[in-house]
Amino acid sequence: MFFDGAVNAKGVGIGAILISPTCQHYVAIARFQFFCTNKIVEYKACIMGMNIAVDMDVKELLIIGDSDLIIRQAQSEWETIDIKLIPYRQHVEDISKRFKSFEFRYIPRFHNELADALATLVAMLPYPGNVILTYWRFKLETDMIIAI
Repeated sequence: MFFDGAVNAKGVGIGAILISPTCQHYVAIARFQFFCTNKIVEYKACIMGMNIAVDMDVKELLIIGDSDLIIRQAQSEWETIDIKLIPYRQHVEDISKRFKSFEFRYIPRFHNELADALATLVAMLPYPGNVILTYWRFKLETDMIIAI
């Protein structure tokens, strides 16, 4: 599962891509009406992807992101000092217990370009009304996108 978050002048968006062992791509994106810091948005993207994996009954999960801080905190290599991030870190830990096995892996941003592009794109979309969270899931098949 790849994840990323984006905060820009137009808005806040998150994206996650789950890739099955048979190379099926499941894409989830969400846009927030409220402002969040970059690190909170990264955590929200990771949590969204992990929750979708739980919903899909995934047993083993490789979680890949370009936020060194989030990955290292999730691996318990770094302590979570920012009190605003502690609930998100705890939530990631709680969800992790739902998998038979899981691993967090850091990758540079240029290797996470699809999740980055999705999060950036959804953050820039015009906001439809006063909905707090807009959430979309897609299954990518060859040249088609099918809404689930």
